[in-house]
Amino acid sequence: MKYAIDVGPFDELADPRVLAELAAAAEERGWDGFFLWDHIVHRPPVQAVADPWIALAAVAAATSRIRIGPMVTPVSRRRVHKLARETVTLDLLSDGRLIFGAGLGYDVSREFTPFGEVEDARERAKLLDAGLEELAGYWAGEFQPAPVQQPRIPVWIAGEWPNRRPLRRALRWDGYVPISVPDPDAMAELVTQIRAARPADADQGFDVAAYLPPGEDTAPWALAGATWTLTDLGSHPGLARVREVIAAGPPAGV
Repeated sequence: MKYAIDVGPFDELADPRVLAELAAAAEERGWDGFFLWDHIVHRPPVQAVADPWIALAAVAAATSRIRIGPMVTPVSRRRVHKLARETVTLDLLSDGRLIFGAGLGYDVSREFTPFGEVEDARERAKLLDAGLEELAGYWAGEFQPAPVQQPRIPVWIAGEWPNRRPLRRALRWDGYVPISVPDPDAMAELVTQIRAARPADADQGFDVAAYLPPGEDTAPWALAGATWTLTDLGSHPGLARVREVIAAGPPAGV
């Protein structure tokens, strides 16, 4: 199992220099990933919000080993050709460490309708699927340069448990990030379904990530088949708390 810090770039964490320092500290302490939420605005008490892509460039420049990426980007609100340039450039800058987390997003914080974005979830799902296919085409040679990672930058799909539509979408890509899985037994059932749905000769490099609060025992989740844990710090943990969790290091001995 691999372990990642997952933070919203909000308020005290809205400075990309702070995020770069945190990512460097996470790498030094042995964490495997450092991921950022992708939002335009967020619900109270959040006020300040940083752009995750600019921040991830700073993170890439400050680190050399740790995996990085957005968790997750709502593709429906992005111009896919621009997203292709951004992802490849970040993959080059990080020397092949980008994981692209994608999903529908949600309008709880009112970050779609006020800005003229598509509100209907079904329409956003169609745009997500079409956008990912376009993105893969750009990565495969329609644009140059190509990404460092081949045959493509890994794509992880996020979705609310127990909704099976995001799972079916994820099976076409490289990983699944189920949100709100209640316990390891539910995760084990989910992993069993994934293994049953994938071809017997498929590459075994399909990742399943579990969102867990700091300090939770990760061993049952590893036994259930999760390959990553994303340390869920919530939307407003404060800088001191994030530093504390990073300094504690990832769980040992799993």
